[in-house]
Amino acid sequence: MNPRIIYVAIAAITVLASCEEKKTGTMENKQVCISDSLSKMITIDTAKETTMKNELKLSGEVTFNENNVVKVFPFASGQVMNVKVSLGDKVTKGQTLAIIRSADVAGNYTDLTSAKADLAINQRTLQQAEYLYKNGISSERDYTEAKENYNKAVAANRKVQEQIAINGGGNTNASGTLIVKAPRSGYIVEKNITTGNFIRPDNSSSMFTISDMKDVWINANVFETDISKIKTGYAAQVTTLAYPDKTFTGKVDNVGSVLDPDSKVLNVRIDLPNPDMLLKPEMFTNVLISNSESSQAVSISAEAVVFDSGKNYVVVYNGKCNLQVREVGIIKTVENTTYISSGLKPGDKVISKNQLLLYNALTEE
Repeated sequence: MNPRIIYVAIAAITVLASCEEKKTGTMENKQVCISDSLSKMITIDTAKETTMKNELKLSGEVTFNENNVVKVFPFASGQVMNVKVSLGDKVTKGQTLAIIRSADVAGNYTDLTSAKADLAINQRTLQQAEYLYKNGISSERDYTEAKENYNKAVAANRKVQEQIAINGGGNTNASGTLIVKAPRSGYIVEKNITTGNFIRPDNSSSMFTISDMKDVWINANVFETDISKIKTGYAAQVTTLAYPDKTFTGKVDNVGSVLDPDSKVLNVRIDLPNPDMLLKPEMFTNVLISNSESSQAVSISAEAVVFDSGKNYVVVYNGKCNLQVREVGIIKTVENTTYISSGLKPGDKVISKNQLLLYNALTEE
């Protein structure tokens, strides 16, 4: 007996003929036809062999790009009298950051005063020795000695001036006040001094760190089992709690070589453009690392897969009245692509939209 044709409408699907269903492989389904109205509601995709993609989900936090910062170090020891900025403040080049009272600076100006006095004395002595020598009153030796003393005084004066320039130059005065100014415009991302602090001569830490924040780093941790899935240059998509609907795109800039001895994780650094200054240091982030593997597999849209009773199925389209429900083996799903290990071959057509209506009609007893 020829099976009667069953037309599938959006509102209802009527079954007129059926045959026994097999639970594995391709099912011998009822004959179901797609009506003209339903044909406008479905999408047919073609299975194709593609290079498999991989993805790895990590958590991390935002930090400033340490290769694009300026660290402000103290020019001299002393006591911090006033700090004009706070962490996170935007500063412009030449803006006052802090004021320091320094005995070293005051001592340099005292030495400068002494050096200028010595220079003036030696200059007058040289002029007198030159006059006496040219008029035959003194010997050439006296004149040469006066010239050497003058040159020494010039060198000593220049040395003190250079010391003052190194210790702040025009940002200092004879009272020992040192004004620390911003060497560039940007944001204060590190601040290591407060009013009243004493800066010692052997202090090696910076007072401030300034970054323009136009690009930032994301520091993420990778567990040992996932180390092989990430390499320098892989693409990274970053989302934050502050901007859940916005995705930032960057790439893996550095993969660490040593695991943390306590947590047994490997640090990964992601370089991320930040033109709108939305990303701030210490922000929590979710990171999705993706890459293409060398292996090939049959792929379809993830929306085409129907999960039922612990198994995965697709509705194969061979014609308007030639549909099959077929069990498939899944390798993995990355983004909106599912990679198939069995059940489909390149060129097979599957329905990826509203296929559940057809699946129910084809498998209904």
